[in-house]
Amino acid sequence: MYDEEGVIRGDFVSRVEEAIAGGDRGALRDEVGSLHESEVGDLIEALPPEQRRQLVGLMGEDFDFAALTEVDGAIRSDIVDNMPNAQIAQAVQEMDSDDAVYILEDLDQEDRDEILAQLPFTERIRLRRALDYPEETAGRRMQTEFVAVPPFWTVGQTIDYMREDNNLPDSFSQIFVIDPSFRLLGAVDLDRILRSKRTTKVEEVMHETRHAIPAIMDQEEAAREFEQYDLLSAAVVDENDRLVGVLTIDDVVDVIQEEAEEDLMRMGGVGDEELSDTILRTSRSRVPWLAVNLLTAYLAASVIGLFDETIQKVVALAVLMPIVAGMGGNAATQTMTVTVRALATRDIDIYNAGRIIRRELVVGSINGLVFALLVGCTAWVWFGSYDIGGLIGAAMIINMLAAALGGILIPLVLHRIGADPAISSGIFVTTVTDVTGFFSFLGLATWWYGGH
Repeated sequence: MYDEEGVIRGDFVSRVEEAIAGGDRGALRDEVGSLHESEVGDLIEALPPEQRRQLVGLMGEDFDFAALTEVDGAIRSDIVDNMPNAQIAQAVQEMDSDDAVYILEDLDQEDRDEILAQLPFTERIRLRRALDYPEETAGRRMQTEFVAVPPFWTVGQTIDYMREDNNLPDSFSQIFVIDPSFRLLGAVDLDRILRSKRTTKVEEVMHETRHAIPAIMDQEEAAREFEQYDLLSAAVVDENDRLVGVLTIDDVVDVIQEEAEEDLMRMGGVGDEELSDTILRTSRSRVPWLAVNLLTAYLAASVIGLFDETIQKVVALAVLMPIVAGMGGNAATQTMTVTVRALATRDIDIYNAGRIIRRELVVGSINGLVFALLVGCTAWVWFGSYDIGGLIGAAMIINMLAAALGGILIPLVLHRIGADPAISSGIFVTTVTDVTGFFSFLGLATWWYGGH
């Protein structure tokens, strides 16, 4: 299905397209039926929109709806919106609850209620409970199917229960221990169960759940718990410490990837844009930050306007100005990227912020001196003027220091006041380096040539 570079093969997609065009269900099942849900997701994204919907229809009961959790939101919505609610309800019953919530949360409230009404009572209550939690919380990400037993059961009873009950999740690594009110008491790892005698009480082999996840915890915070304590799964509890679900490592991996992509997209000022979005939606999502950037560009241009007489006298200044601003902007972006990522992973705090700021200042000073020498010598050779070389060298040092300070302080300040530094740091940092670079270079030139 994939070539050496991990890209879905064109001949495979062509065979699937031919099967869809000819309505050949048998050939389609032969090609797609044995694929993993993530592979089906890749295939769906490679097909034209109309054929995506036809694929789902032709596959019928053989289509794994979990594949829809592997595609862009716009593609998923396009497919689901063109399906009857009865078919969605049937598919949801066969999915893990976390995947089912992933599908249902994008639907209109009216459609969602109609689908839930068609589900068995227990399944409906489980899904409603997860959907009631805010988006991007552990409660939305959790799987409501789990294994829970009372502390007075024996290991033998627990094993028999797992063998005989058909409503348990397909895979799990922990058994949770609860009291009659479903309050979480502890957990037992499966390996401990298998190594204990059948007559041993569960309460004798259980351990306290030291890392239970509150259902209202942000999903990124929950992922950080998994990362810090090397968890494979964790209990999810409500405000009364009652067990309501379980968060597993496969869901956390998805969270980590989504959050990293979100931070990267926000730093580029494109928000939650997806490749499958329409041209109009894509354009609309990018316009606001481009407009803000235009305003900051006017600010930088106004600084240049203050020194128009100096520029007219020394044309070389106009040629060299972009170098000062560009180098400062790139240096600031490097510092800003490291800072934003460190804030996201909580590697920067009140205890080490001062040390890191001092380090960036030293780095900025060293880089400023190095590039001041390089650019100054280049300008001297280029224009045959010691003055120009010295001026741009001095401006380079000043702007590199400004870049170091702006690159770390602006994200820290934005984070401190509750703004997302990933979204807005870039524009402000670029403005600082542009304004500082132009003002220092042209200001020094005005002072120097005005006094000589």
